[in-house]
Amino acid sequence: MLLSNFERTIAKRYLLPGRSEAFIALVAGISVVVVMLSVAMLVTVMSVMNGFRGELLDRIVGLNGHAIVQAYGGRLDNWQGVLKEIRATEGVTEASPLIEQPLLTSFNGRVEGIVMRGNTAEDIAALQEDLIAGRASDLKPGASKVIIGARLAENIGASIGSTITIINPQGRTTPFGTVPRQIGYEVAGLLETGIYEFDQAFVIMPIPDAQTLLLSGDKIGMIEVQTEDPDRVDEIMAPVKARLQSRAVVSSWKEINSSIFEALEVERVAMFFALSIIVVVAAFNILSSLVMLVRAKTRDIAIMRTMGATRRSVLKIFVTTGFIVGAIGTGAGLALGFLLLAFRQPIVEGIQWLTGAQLWNPEVRILTELPARVDVVEVASIALLTLGLCLLATLYPALKAAKTDPVQVLRYE
Repeated sequence: MLLSNFERTIAKRYLLPGRSEAFIALVAGISVVVVMLSVAMLVTVMSVMNGFRGELLDRIVGLNGHAIVQAYGGRLDNWQGVLKEIRATEGVTEASPLIEQPLLTSFNGRVEGIVMRGNTAEDIAALQEDLIAGRASDLKPGASKVIIGARLAENIGASIGSTITIINPQGRTTPFGTVPRQIGYEVAGLLETGIYEFDQAFVIMPIPDAQTLLLSGDKIGMIEVQTEDPDRVDEIMAPVKARLQSRAVVSSWKEINSSIFEALEVERVAMFFALSIIVVVAAFNILSSLVMLVRAKTRDIAIMRTMGATRRSVLKIFVTTGFIVGAIGTGAGLALGFLLLAFRQPIVEGIQWLTGAQLWNPEVRILTELPARVDVVEVASIALLTLGLCLLATLYPALKAAKTDPVQVLRYE
């Protein structure tokens, strides 16, 4: 909507009301603040929700893959052939054998339940970036060394170089009954994935060591699969699922973690609609301020119409005035939203320090820090939604101003 010099001058004048119109200026200022806060909250909340989903997906998939092929009974025979078939499947980028078994560990009299994982040398090497201490390269078959979760180390009081005992209740059968199998392992690394449940339970070792501990021979329990597109994992794994339906069950990351991601999606949609109501409230504030401005400027409008201003010009003046108020609020809201995202963790820690309350409990929140990921398309959609609502809010008062009859207004002047 292009404005003439006359229309631009009048719109600028109405954006800066005089002293006699201080109340109108106050309402317009409140409109800017409400628009700013609503946009900032939308950007912040949606980015944090995206961060939750993205971080959980990255970390869970990084440890469990996009899909898991798990044998019935927990032991997969002829797994080398199955592994070869999976790797040859279109859309599969990587497949690795994996052993996972819930066991017990003890150290200095403390006993904790753990999840023992046997990984390939390649998968163990990939964990190096998540280690806060130690080296993944120290884990070699037969070396009796393991990597444990950082929270698990805190719970049992272990550190690098400590020797922990892993207990397999299904030990060897003797004339006196089944004797649990207990083997000591040196802690070679501390793992921190950022997911509390993993960090407090995982104990990782090479596959041959895991097979020795479980007395399983040359068998594995499952195969983890990486695909080219995690959102299409069900489609990609469909042929594998059909071939192995009598031998193993194929579960995607969506099925394994369905409760978490479904809850996040529902909360994300609910938060978007709840916060969008604030944008509607801000639009109504703009409408009310423009209605008051039109009433205050009725005489001015009549004079402009008498001097030759068209109804279209009057309409454009008031639409522009209201839209600029919304645009200023939207721009300020985007800036505030990005600022809140940049300092989100210090803000959370500051509130915790002031109130003494623990706002971010990793045991409840799963992740150790507040995540955030900015989706450019989503931010643009929020900005366009806000600007669209602000534009709609200007139409009624602008049309009322354009329909002003100068004869009726100036009859008694």
